[in-house]
Amino acid sequence: MALDADLEGIAVRVAERDPARAVAAVLAVEAASGVRLYLCAFESADGLRGWLAVGTDGEPVTSRRDVRDVVTVAAFCELAEEYAFPGDLDELRAQLVALRLTENPGGIDEAEDAALRLQHVLAAPPQLASPARLDAIGAAARRLELALDPTAGSPFGNAMQAAQGVADELWAEVESTYLTDLQ
Repeated sequence: MALDADLEGIAVRVAERDPARAVAAVLAVEAASGVRLYLCAFESADGLRGWLAVGTDGEPVTSRRDVRDVVTVAAFCELAEEYAFPGDLDELRAQLVALRLTENPGGIDEAEDAALRLQHVLAAPPQLASPARLDAIGAAARRLELALDPTAGSPFGNAMQAAQGVADELWAEVESTYLTDLQ
């Protein structure tokens, strides 16, 4: 089953559990290899948000550790996608082509390849959040950074180090608004 259809099926199942809350988002996450869970965000009519992680069967996950792992992997993947390149990759690729045609500096082919690779790794949503995806985004982002300026540090790496606080804040929200008891 394609991921988008899988997400839609989960959204329908969890919406049936609590019709008073609208399903705002469903993210597919494999925090552990081969164990897919879904992090679902809900919104009530009064604008309050709630969270629930469910398995492929739509049943709630009650293990605090499992839910925290799902939240952490989802948060870091979302942030990695955002921080991988601070602009428009299509525009960068067009600029690199123009630069190759006008000046053809050394390393331009590597920069073009790196930009294309990052674009492929990021791909269009939905994507499965996983440690492997996080690694792939990080490797592709770093490859592009090095191709563009081999002497510079890693803005992506720096941003991801600072992202722990964002992931912790999301976990605090999920834990405090989780729609069933955690053990």
